[in-house]
Formats: sequence, C-alpha cells, structure tokens
Amino acid sequence: MKSKSKIKAKPKKDAQPTLSGAAHRRAFERARDVRPTAITGRERPREILEQRFPAYVGRQERIAYEIMRRAIEDDARVFLTLSGAMTPAGLHASCIIPLIERGLVDCMTTTGANLYHDAHRVIGHRIREIDPSAGDLQYRLAKIIRIYDLGFWEETLLETDQLFSALLRRDEFQKKMTTTELHYKLGKQIAAIEDALGVEQPSLLATAYRYGVPIFVGAVQDGSIFLNVVKLKRLLGDAFKLEIDVNADVFEMGALQHHCFATEKRKMAVWILGGGVPKNYTLQGEPLLDQILGVPTHGFDYDVQFCVDPVDNGALSSCPAGEGHTWGKVSAESVQHGSMYVHADVTAVFPWITYALLSDPAMRRTPGRLYSARKQAVERLQLAVDGNRRALLKTIDYPLPKSGKPRR
Repeated sequence: MKSKSKIKAKPKKDAQPTLSGAAHRRAFERARDVRPTAITGRERPREILEQRFPAYVGRQERIAYEIMRRAIEDDARVFLTLSGAMTPAGLHASCIIPLIERGLVDCMTTTGANLYHDAHRVIGHRIREIDPSAGDLQYRLAKIIRIYDLGFWEETLLETDQLFSALLRRDEFQKKMTTTELHYKLGKQIAAIEDALGVEQPSLLATAYRYGVPIFVGAVQDGSIFLNVVKLKRLLGDAFKLEIDVNADVFEMGALQHHCFATEKRKMAVWILGGGVPKNYTLQGEPLLDQILGVPTHGFDYDVQFCVDPVDNGALSSCPAGEGHTWGKVSAESVQHGSMYVHADVTAVFPWITYALLSDPAMRRTPGRLYSARKQAVERLQLAVDGNRRALLKTIDYPLPKSGKPRR
C-alpha cells in the first residue's frame, strides 16, 4: 500500500486559475482612483455621472450610462423593454418618448398596461398623486383606482374601455395579426385623435407609430386592451375577426433581430427597464434563432438593466447577463465588457440617465423606422429556416415510451 504522503491530488479539470498576490497588486494599481471632486453646479450632466458616481449603486448607474452611450456611438440597434405600469407615472413622457424622438430606440417590448393607461390622458382624464396608506377600502368606496401612490377615477377605466372597443371594431382590425401590427394600427388611430383634439403631450402608442418603432406585448392577453377584445368577441361573435397570431409574433421578434444582426450587420443593445415578460420576450429571440431554428447569431452586444429585484432567487426579472449568456441571449463580449445590472428603481434613476444622454447633442440619430422592415425581415428569416429544413426535421421526433397499463 502506498503511503498517503506520496499520493498527489489530481488537479480538477474545471478549476479556475487564480491570480498570485503580486498579480493582484499589479491589477489593483491599475484600478480607477476613487477621488471625486466637489460639485459646483456648473458641471455638465455627463461630467456628474462619469466623475461623481464612484461606488455602490452609483457606480452601477455610471457604468450603465457609459454602456448606453457606447451602444449609441456604435450605432447599435436598441431594443428597449418596459415592464409594469410606468406610463401612469409619466416615465414615457419624461424619458421614453424623448429617446424615441431622438432616434435612440428602435424597437420596444412592453406590457398592455403601459399602452392602455397611457390613453387616459389622451381623452382628458387625470392621474393624481395619492397617499398609498390612506386605506384601500375607502378608496374602493370612493371609486378611486390605486397604483401604489397614483390614483384615478373608476370612470377613467370605463371610458378608456369604450375608446378601445370603438377603435378595435374598425375594419382594419378585422383580421389575424401580430402585436406589432395591432399596436401600430392603434397608434395610428390614437395619433389622429390627438391631432383632432389638439393634445399637446403625445401618447406612447402615437409616438411609436409616428417614428416607426414596433411595439411587442409578450403577454397581450394580460392587459385591459385585450379584455375589450374578449368582450367584443363574445358580443359580436364571428362578425368580430381580430385575432392575435402569437406564433407569428414570436417569429417576428426573432426576424427583426436577425435583420439587425445578419442583414444590416449592426450590433444590438437591450435596455431593460424593470424585468418581467418584456425582458424575456425580447431576449428569447436569440435562442429562438440559434437553438430552435438553427440560424446563427451571437446574442445582444450590450445589456443594461434597471431593476430592484435581488439576483439570487432564480427569478427571470433579475437574472444577470452572465446567466442569460448561458442561454445564448447575450454575447460573451457583452458579459465581459458591455453589461450592467443597476440595482435600483427605474423611476429613481432612469430620468437622470435620460437627461445626461439627451443633454449631449451627439446623442441623436435618424430614426431607424424598424417597423417598415418587418415584412422583409420575416421573409429572410423564413428563407434561412427553409435552408435548414433537412436538419430541423431531425429535431422534431423523440423516442417516446410506449403506453403501459394504467396504474390503479
């Protein structure tokens, strides 16, 4: 028997190399010095972010801003995701619409709530600040709807339902379509209403229509616009023909990303405000291409997220870029050099990011009008799928077990 002292432990194959103490010291000496100077009030917004946000969440915000600037300077296509109910809070008016008008957002995925609640103001209703601790039983008796510290009359919902019901009954909606086409057509109608009423602050739907920004809603059935679709179908039966083609919708998301990456030869950035369905619905276009359809891609090149959720509970809303990379959603370069998770409330930090971006005249592009590329993008992706047909047919069978006797 060999003595234990002569037995050498074999190195683990997956062991990661570690830096020596001297190497750590050399790397540390190259690190950025934390020595911000006093704020005078005369600094440009960019200077404040780049020089006075040295640590903790402030540092995360600074790096996110720098990555967003780099994406614009690289002329990357920007896919923005917006979760929750941000339009009642006015984030669309203060941030998203100005970014679209400057050509900095090419495609958007959001919730039905953000598009529905945005229409309240178009038809003259108001959303007011309220006390979130005043008592929901009392608010219900007063017919006041609450979204945390925002409130509006219940009549606001009922009249907005009437608005969308009237629009959705028009001839152009009586067919099967994707969510991008649905929201483009709704945006066109809302834009006409705004023009007729002289509305000064445009809605998100109308702005996206005017600038050719496609709007996806991944869980369209989880919003009040679609609740009115349900009502119309039950009332009007076969005379109401609007259907959402979810198969074509998912394919279209992948097609637009393939269009940016393969046809335009441009980098892609994803700016994630919150998390939820909008985040994954956008990111899953990449594994759809590569893993499901066999069409080469490499994931988003830039990944910035603003979210309050912890990253250690397995939730999709908070999964970091590295985890997304294992699914093929973001590139290796993004994980290493182009990604930042800002652990903060969107409403608390994103207006400042927007101000810093838009205060720089260089942060402006000609609107990409990606909506007009939808048909071409879908056709080209279908050609790529057709070219993979023989290989893809091998992926649709599985040796399923034979049925046995049912258990008692």
